[in-house]
Amino acid sequence: MLQAEPRRRLVAGAATSCSDVQLLGTLLDGGRAGHAARAAAEAILGDSGGLARLGRDAAPFAAVLGPRWRRRLALVRAALELGRRAAGTPMVLGDPLRDAAAVYAHFQGRLPQCEREQFFVLLLDGRNRLIAELRISEGTLTAALVHPREVFAPAIRLAAAALVLVHNHPSGDPSPSAEDTALTDRLRRAGELLGIRVVDHVVVGQGRFVSLADTQRW
Repeated sequence: MLQAEPRRRLVAGAATSCSDVQLLGTLLDGGRAGHAARAAAEAILGDSGGLARLGRDAAPFAAVLGPRWRRRLALVRAALELGRRAAGTPMVLGDPLRDAAAVYAHFQGRLPQCEREQFFVLLLDGRNRLIAELRISEGTLTAALVHPREVFAPAIRLAAAALVLVHNHPSGDPSPSAEDTALTDRLRRAGELLGIRVVDHVVVGQGRFVSLADTQRW
């Protein structure tokens, strides 16, 4: 009865009533969530610091598990990645850009979990429709180094009329730094010279975002 309870809830569509330990144990134990799987789930969650870190790095807790459970960590991480992707609302080529919230929805299944800063550019046509998404650079824990030529060379090549800058803060706090503001100003000036508008710079954090265009009232 105890082993079947989480599985029955999941089949009935009541996943939200299951605890983190029950859900993780069910994945580890191939749908059964027996006592050994529950103990393994408790050990993983206690050692990793919770589900948020579990999908990013297995090293801190893999050592506490036996071979049986270590082999199933790939399944767990695949499930977490699918959940993150399902949580987002990706734009597709040709979609018009509505606002910064749409940019955040496009990236929220990917960027908040990254342990290093990632800098992306969304290229837009003359009607603000998406024509390409490009990752420009991957930085350190606190900074992503970006040069204007890395941003505008592909924009020129693909005949973009405008673009949106996007990067994450691994700390989870999307508040723009002084460096973020300075880089944005530099790229906006470069865009003005090239005739390519910088529509916004969206900083993605954990569960929230900041639009520099909105906060600085471009």
